[in-house]
Amino acid sequence: MSPLPTDRLRGWVVTLTLALIGGIVRFWNLGHPTDRGTPVFDEKHYVPHAWQMLRNGGYEDNPGYRLIVHPPLGKQFIAVGEWLFGYNGWGWRFAAAVAGTIAVLLIVRIARRLTRSTLLGAVAGILLICDGVMHVQSRMGMLDIFQAVLVLAAFGALLVDRDQMRERLLRVVREGRVEDSRFGPRLGFRWWRVGAAVLLGLACGVKWSGAYYLVAFAVVSVLWDYAARRAAGIPRPFTATAVRDLPAALWTFIALPIGSYLATWWAWFTSETGLDRHAVGQDVGTESAFWFVPDALRALWFYSASVLDFHNELVTDSSDPHPWESKPWTWPMGLRPMLYYYESGEGAPGCGQSDCVGAVMLIGTPAVYWLALPILGWALWRALGRFDWRYTAVLVGYAAGWLPWFLNLDRQMYFFYVTPMAPFLVLGLTLVLGEILGRARAGAERRGTGLLVVGLYLGLVVANFLWLWPILNGDSITPWRWNAELWLPSWR
Repeated sequence: MSPLPTDRLRGWVVTLTLALIGGIVRFWNLGHPTDRGTPVFDEKHYVPHAWQMLRNGGYEDNPGYRLIVHPPLGKQFIAVGEWLFGYNGWGWRFAAAVAGTIAVLLIVRIARRLTRSTLLGAVAGILLICDGVMHVQSRMGMLDIFQAVLVLAAFGALLVDRDQMRERLLRVVREGRVEDSRFGPRLGFRWWRVGAAVLLGLACGVKWSGAYYLVAFAVVSVLWDYAARRAAGIPRPFTATAVRDLPAALWTFIALPIGSYLATWWAWFTSETGLDRHAVGQDVGTESAFWFVPDALRALWFYSASVLDFHNELVTDSSDPHPWESKPWTWPMGLRPMLYYYESGEGAPGCGQSDCVGAVMLIGTPAVYWLALPILGWALWRALGRFDWRYTAVLVGYAAGWLPWFLNLDRQMYFFYVTPMAPFLVLGLTLVLGEILGRARAGAERRGTGLLVVGLYLGLVVANFLWLWPILNGDSITPWRWNAELWLPSWR
């Protein structure tokens, strides 16, 4: 095992400083723009639902339109901001900005643990602050930023669990007790893995796509156990993992996520008027082969089935496609962004001319996203050719948010689905920059050259982010500047 950096104080100073900068950037003029005081884009779904939750005690009813098609947790987060600041832009975006700030803190600590370098942790924090996707989603009353933060936190918890288990095995090796049992030592209770499982269940409580990360991270965690036992010299490590680790892992990654997911429905369970809360006896017969299942759970199953039908039927209309729809092969490089808000003419004053433009567009910072394919290719080679577990972990996190969408290409899809993937792109890029930087023991010339290259690249990313700033925040600009922001035909 490579030891963690010893500069704990400096590590936390760097982390908190970057989190503060990220918070300032996220919260800057947070209440702008709105659609004449109302939400913009898909905020129009989730923001009113959150307001309903405040009125009803934590659940939605909305029986007229049946557009409650996601679990409640993300909307409950939005409701907290509305409770604090009211039904306005600040209120319905406050929780998202907090989540975006927490993401910066998490990415610094996670990258520091992955690379064993406080400097590279800071690099990851800067990259995430300057990522257009994470920036815009941190300033919108939508759900994806909450799922992204929960998934990232679960990933970080599994990294800590991995380190702790290897430390325990190392202690056994040093004490000469590896072969005391043919299956190797028991590793004890694993609080960090339990925490990761709970966080992944909560991620499913924001959007069901969190289940992809749950499955992927569960497999990775068990494979890490196998690799640790093999490295410790335990005879028959595969059998040892199956006996010692797999049963507990199955309990952890099945029972706990289900429990935490159901817990997000607490208000619905205790309600009388929640949508389909009393479906049993009305839409669902009282006679059932599952008579032993409580009516509340059967009603939730019925409700979930209707939501699943909605998503399955949400297909692209070939005669009238959504103007900003995109397919997953365009996501890594951000080839088809999304326009969340647009106002021109007298409705967007402030640019110094009579004809101004104000727009918010979800764009991945090109200096980051246009390197996605080379980074993924390099990571794949490192994972398969050099068995580098760090690249493997990042690839799994990225693939869990990307590959499942290829299974049903007829479905409507949009670029904001990349939000939970964005931190893993940043982590992959940070690992590559770490190799360019060179090891701390490298010569002064090698290290100086690497530092120069990394510094110049970070400057390019920051400059690119600042250039995009007006269309990431809805600032008033001239039509000329608006056209200059749209670099590719597919951005229009």
